[in-house]
Amino acid sequence: MTRMVASLSALMLSIVLLVSGNAFLTTLLGIRLSIEEVEPSVIGWVLVCYSIGFVLGTLYVQRIIGRVGHIRAFAVFAALAAVTSLLYPLSVTMVFWAFLRALTGFSIAGVLVVIESWFSSRATNANRGSLFAVYQIVFYLSAAGGQLIINVGDPANFMPFTLAAILLTLALIPLALTRMEAPPIEAVERMSLFTLLRESSSGVAGALTSGIMIGSFYALGPVYATMVGLDVGKTSWFMAAAILAAMLLAWPLGKVCDRFDRRRVMFVVTLLAAGAATLVALIGAANLWLLMAMVGVFTGLAATLYPIAVAITNDRMESHRIVAASATLLLSYGIGSVIGPIAMAELMSVFGPAGLFMGYVGFLLLLAALTGYRISSTEDVPVNAQEHFVAAMPEASPVLAEIDPRNEDFHASPQAEEMEEQRLQAG
Repeated sequence: MTRMVASLSALMLSIVLLVSGNAFLTTLLGIRLSIEEVEPSVIGWVLVCYSIGFVLGTLYVQRIIGRVGHIRAFAVFAALAAVTSLLYPLSVTMVFWAFLRALTGFSIAGVLVVIESWFSSRATNANRGSLFAVYQIVFYLSAAGGQLIINVGDPANFMPFTLAAILLTLALIPLALTRMEAPPIEAVERMSLFTLLRESSSGVAGALTSGIMIGSFYALGPVYATMVGLDVGKTSWFMAAAILAAMLLAWPLGKVCDRFDRRRVMFVVTLLAAGAATLVALIGAANLWLLMAMVGVFTGLAATLYPIAVAITNDRMESHRIVAASATLLLSYGIGSVIGPIAMAELMSVFGPAGLFMGYVGFLLLLAALTGYRISSTEDVPVNAQEHFVAAMPEASPVLAEIDPRNEDFHASPQAEEMEEQRLQAG
């Protein structure tokens, strides 16, 4: 394990710099737009362009990587992300910023495809689970750490934007100096969204709802914090705590998912998340510690909707279709991350900061209703036939699905044939 991590140290360092810089920039933009007194509905339209660019990037950047190679493509995408960071303070106009957000999303998608291709090329059945876990832990800790950099400078001037550009540029150095051989370019297998919807509507709906929750919270969470009166320092801790909660709750809920029917787990998690969101809408900033605790519970539960959705879907898929299904679930999540900021920003414009969490309650109750209907109308997958739960992370490219330990040779187990037959009969 230690040797594996050491061999990937250049990739790890690039991830830390890239993710922390990107997370810092995302929160910085939300705070800066609030300082400029831009309407929440306009902020939503500006910041959602990142998600649009990211989704387009996951669909098309492999063509660029195929033409110029991994290291050159990484250099291009990282440099583009750094340049856009420097351009924001030059002209605080919404159309210009929306364009920059789309470019940033596209370039970050490209960088992640390159990095995750390297990780995927190092994955074997012996280290797949460890590699997958290490990647996600490093990613989440870097995103949480990036929030705390907000305290370094005044968001109203250019210095924080320069710092974001420095972090994104420094991410180039470790990978550019690596001696690792570039992995082969492989097309990511995909499944039609409508096909997947027919075979696992609960999985698609769970991924879509998770995208709405998490995509809008990353974009509008800093705006919410500013609107309820938190200063820059408290806003940074507010966001960092929410991200850490998303990481920490994934593992205990995974244990629950391995012992009970996963659609029922999703139903309960959805209702608990709706309850936490209701409390946040009522509390506001009246009690800061209670607010942060409830927001942490909400984000932690909302973030687990995606891995539960992946598990529900994989339980109903033949083993050779899991990678394609996972890539399509990421697309569903991406669509949700486009819907979320726009819808929630409109609600914030009408109802104030509480509108953000009121909107969450509405979407979560819709998911609970759909999940309850599917539980009552279709058969469950037997618990002993369920695939082992894996805390899958949605903030990634489709390439990461190939590192998922569930994709090792399913037929290695003597019980595999029987388990797969049970899953498909229940589906």
